Amino acid sequence: MRKLELTIDGKKLSVPEGATLLEACKAAGVETPTFCWAENLTPVNVCRICVVEVEGARALAPACSRKVEANMVVHTDSERVRHSRKVVLELLGSSVDMSLAKGFEALCNRYGADPERLVGASAAGQAPKIDNDQFVRDYGKCMLCYKCVEACGTDAQNTFAIAVGGRGFEASIVTEHQVPLGDSACVFCGNCVGVCPTGALMFKKEFDLRAKGDWDESKQTVTDTICPYCGVGCTLTLRVQDNEIVRVTSPSDSSVTGGHLCVKGRFGLSFVTRR
Repeated sequence: MRKLELTIDGKKLSVPEGATLLEACKAAGVETPTFCWAENLTPVNVCRICVVEVEGARALAPACSRKVEANMVVHTDSERVRHSRKVVLELLGSSVDMSLAKGFEALCNRYGADPERLVGASAAGQAPKIDNDQFVRDYGKCMLCYKCVEACGTDAQNTFAIAVGGRGFEASIVTEHQVPLGDSACVFCGNCVGVCPTGALMFKKEFDLRAKGDWDESKQTVTDTICPYCGVGCTLTLRVQDNEIVRVTSPSDSSVTGGHLCVKGRFGLSFVTRR
């Protein structure tokens, strides 16, 4: 495969043609924050936290989707990049509840972001939607990263039960004609839950434990096993607390699942601890 040379933060390296700037940054050992990116989904570059500065370019480039070009000179920690990431963090933190978004607080500290300085329309504080026994939808935590939409679409399930509806502050994830989830095309595979970065989509058991203040990761064990339902051989990662399975995921680098599961594998294991 043809190699392209570029420079990232003063370090020269070569990467395969077709690689993204995010992949090049990883190869260079440069940590680049992301929220809407996942290795098992198509990049939609909507959160803009991964932007970098490319010399000669007018605008900052989203590292998750911008492809490497020969002889690029990239800066990942310039004043312009740091200011952009700071503002993005403040906009996100002032509009939705990012308390469960992994690394959000650390990024705010790193870039000096203060979400409380911005006052505007906020989705935080909305009552969670609890309309099934599998997972809870809390739009007060939804940052519109599109991951759930992509997982429901061609990247995984091909069900197309959900999409982004509305505009501006009224935008949200909705079903067709905003019908109840049970009346939509949703098959409750939970692949949307598996990719959500903020806790806007959450296992019902996890939600109940958090609501009671009993969620305690220090008491939890994490074990990989194989799904017992069929011969495909999907890898399951079971998170267990007090002898109860509280979350089921699959490794995104699994050659069988690519991180995605069906409804049985993700939600059908209650029989394991049934007494």
